[in-house]
Amino acid sequence: MAEKRDYYEVLGLQKGASEDDIKQAYRKAALKWHPDRWVNGTDEEKKTAEEKFKEASEAYSVLSDPAKRQKYDQFGFAGVDGADAQDWSQGFGSLNDILNNLFGGAFGGFGSAFGFGGGFGGPQEGRRKQRGRDIRTRVRLTLAEIASGCVKEVTLERNRPCPDCGGKGAKNSSDVKTCPTCKGTGQVQHVTNSLFGRTITYNVCPQCGGEGEIVTNPCRTCGGTGLIRKKETVSIKIPAGVEAGMQITIRGEGHSAPHNGVNGDLLVVIEEIEDANLKRDGNNLFFTKIISVTDAILGCEISVPCLDGDQKLKLEAGTQSGYVTRLRGKGLPALNGYGKGDLYVKILVWIPRKLSRDEKKAIEEMRSSGSFTPDPSRDDKAIFEKEKNIF
Repeated sequence: MAEKRDYYEVLGLQKGASEDDIKQAYRKAALKWHPDRWVNGTDEEKKTAEEKFKEASEAYSVLSDPAKRQKYDQFGFAGVDGADAQDWSQGFGSLNDILNNLFGGAFGGFGSAFGFGGGFGGPQEGRRKQRGRDIRTRVRLTLAEIASGCVKEVTLERNRPCPDCGGKGAKNSSDVKTCPTCKGTGQVQHVTNSLFGRTITYNVCPQCGGEGEIVTNPCRTCGGTGLIRKKETVSIKIPAGVEAGMQITIRGEGHSAPHNGVNGDLLVVIEEIEDANLKRDGNNLFFTKIISVTDAILGCEISVPCLDGDQKLKLEAGTQSGYVTRLRGKGLPALNGYGKGDLYVKILVWIPRKLSRDEKKAIEEMRSSGSFTPDPSRDDKAIFEKEKNIF
């Protein structure tokens, strides 16, 4: 596929989904898109099924692994870096094998998976827990903060449980009644009769929103929602090595849900403050220094701004404009904590446009000297080729 979709979106899940939810969602996708089901389909249908099955399987391989899921939740695709895509060169495996691996052989064979008595699409157990909305915010970081990692504080306005009713929406528990429409199940049943038999579907109860309860005497402070708007400050730990555009997910720091549901998440998008001297490319940094003609001819010592303090760098006599040198390990750390980038220093020689009469005379006298006649040595050519490849 041209562009990857969010793994939770692929499986139709919320970010707080449990392990069982992930298994059930993958089971549903496997039943629908496994190529075994589309052997008699058109070429286009077969191709679509293959792509959908690969997509669902890749999503499951990440979300079913706690370590991979944690990295994905925090850094998105950058956290897993495509390393979890499966190798399909050996085929897809049978649908029976996939389902038995998921459910320990208790699921039964392929035929029974599509039987009418399997309970597929039946009522969900328990009431629906609402989830609060996510909050997205931005944090601006300097290169020094990115290099070492830091803690940033952000102030947010978000929904929080009402202090007067404890988030229940009513001060007295007797004011919270079982929903008369769904009888506390949170779902309503619809039966459709047709020539092919009876079909039963289950939908979220429209009266209670799937909670199974309704408030008969709402709290005056929150109006029965169980929520109030509150301004709060959150401390966010930023790991070293992040890049602009990355998103860090802070679990449970988004909006609270009505009636003590599950909190949403805080999504922190990283922005970089442009540095006056250093430019970034991945984990490497680049610095350009302009020196005078006389310093280039005679050699000199320059100061290079590094993230851990200025560093002196000696330039030899005869330094050419465009010369590049590398300071190893003076770049930014990798996000996973392994290794650091380098700092590349590029030298440009400044040529004056105007000279005094005496200066011009002195230069004229040196023009005929053999030392000022261009004649690059073999080493100089190698340097020029290297510079051309880097920049």
